[in-house]
Amino acid sequence: MAHQPAVLSAFDDLLQPARFKDYGPNGLQVEGKTELRHIVSGVTASLALIEAAVAAQADAIFVHHGLFWRGQSGTVTGWMKQRLALLLRHDINLYAYHLPLDAHPTLGNNAQLGLQLGLEGVGCFGDNDLGFLGQRRDGGAFASAQDLAAHIGKQLNRSPVLIAPAQTAIKKIAWCTGGAQSYFEAAIAAGADAFITGEISEPQAHYARECGVAFIACGHHASERYGAPAVAGHVAAQFGLAHTFIDIDNPA
Repeated sequence: MAHQPAVLSAFDDLLQPARFKDYGPNGLQVEGKTELRHIVSGVTASLALIEAAVAAQADAIFVHHGLFWRGQSGTVTGWMKQRLALLLRHDINLYAYHLPLDAHPTLGNNAQLGLQLGLEGVGCFGDNDLGFLGQRRDGGAFASAQDLAAHIGKQLNRSPVLIAPAQTAIKKIAWCTGGAQSYFEAAIAAGADAFITGEISEPQAHYARECGVAFIACGHHASERYGAPAVAGHVAAQFGLAHTFIDIDNPA
C-alpha cells in the first residue's frame, strides 16, 4: 500500500513534466482515494479502460492520453461526464503524462518502441529532443524499407503504411511515436534513411518521394502501447503495488 501523493511525486520525479510545454495537464488529472494498492496502466483514458480498471479493482489509472486537452469546451457533458462520473463513483485516481512519457530515455514511448523493434537510439532530434535517431541493435542494416516495414508489422502485429521511394538498404533510422508526422522533415535533416511514427498526413508522402527517405506509419495506438506499462510498472514495483496493463484495442 502507498499514499497517493507519494506515488504522484514518484511519477513527477521520473518524468519531469515541468520541462515540457504540453497540450494538456501532466500529472494527477482526477483525484481519488488516498491509499493505493493496484495501478492499471493503458494508452488512453477511454470509458472502456476505466470500466476495465473498475472491474480489476484498481485504485489508480496511469495513461498517456488523459481527459483534458487544450482547446476543449470546458463543459462536463457527454463522453466527458461518463468518464468522470465513473472515476469519481469508484474513487479512482487518474494520472496522465503526454510528452514527458514520450521522452523518457529508457521507459518512455520512444525508448520502449525502439526496444520492441530491436533498435538502439544513439541521438535525438526535434523539439524537446523527442525524436530518437539510431540503428539496429545488432549494428546491421535492413535490406530495404519493405524489409523494415515487414519487421515492424511482425513485432507490432499490425501492417504499417509505407511510403518507400527506393529499394536501398536502411541503416540510419529515426522514430517518434504517435502523431509525430511533423517531425519527418527534422528526421530527413538528421540524415535518416527511414522515419517511423504512428500517423501519416498528406504532405509526408510527397516529402518521402522527393527526398528519398522512407516514411512508415505503424498506427498511433500501436506505437504507444509500451511506455505506460513500463513507467507504471516501474513505480508500482518501487512501492510494492500491483500493476496491470490493459490494452484497449484501437485501429487508429
